[in-house]
Amino acid sequence: MHQELFNYILKYSNQKLSNEQKTLIEEIWYPKKLKKKQFLLQEGEICRFASFINKGAIRQYIVDDSGKENIVQLAIENWWITDRESLFNQIPSKYYIDAWEQTEVLLLKYKNLEKFQTIPAVKEMFWKMNQNNHIASQNRLIDSVNHSAKENYTKLLKTNPDFIQRFPQHIIASYLGITKETLSRVRHQLVK
Repeated sequence: MHQELFNYILKYSNQKLSNEQKTLIEEIWYPKKLKKKQFLLQEGEICRFASFINKGAIRQYIVDDSGKENIVQLAIENWWITDRESLFNQIPSKYYIDAWEQTEVLLLKYKNLEKFQTIPAVKEMFWKMNQNNHIASQNRLIDSVNHSAKENYTKLLKTNPDFIQRFPQHIIASYLGITKETLSRVRHQLVK
């Protein structure tokens, strides 16, 4: 179950993992299975782990004052999902994180984060992940402000086509910050 995590680390690092390092990772990362719609984290809870998705699909969202869900992140196999602010500051979360499909994750408890980061390949991986995450967040914000719904949907089709197959239209619309009616019109235009 840990092989996908090993592969991910090596993908973002020029360094190898020793057998001892792999054993440490296996000891501190534990598997968890989630049923569809089962929560990994709920608003108000303190996030106590980082999550790596081995199999399945997860969404992270907030619920506004009117009760509407607003998707902030979608994640599938070989993606990470957590509430960084809650995890690193050990404060109550603003988010809900739940499984959209039956999902298998590996969890790293907050107390084991330092042990994990002592591994040189992991340090390098985290550095690259943080850079990529920051750039992606900036680009998503710029896209939401400067581009049309059609442009943003087309970009999503190119960059994350699996999202379109695995999440329903109303989830995709929320992720893009548009109504499902607008998304329906955009999809109809693209078919023509």
